[in-house]
Amino acid sequence: MQLTYDEHEDILFISFNNDPIVRDVSLGWHVNVGLTANGIGEMTILDAKAKGLLPIYVNPNELVEIAKAA
Repeated sequence: MQLTYDEHEDILFISFNNDPIVRDVSLGWHVNVGLTANGIGEMTILDAKAKGLLPIYVNPNELVEIAKAA
């Protein structure tokens, strides 16, 4: 997984793998999802900071619960 943030444009790009994108789906005005043959390959989020999506915060207690479930 790779995160890239363009501060000037306020765009967050998340790449999950390098599989070829076969379809793009827009989830509203600010989120675009690139789908591969195996699922989600990438996400592009416009106005990421303005919409409150940055900085990314992960609750440590939630991480513990996720780890227990795995």
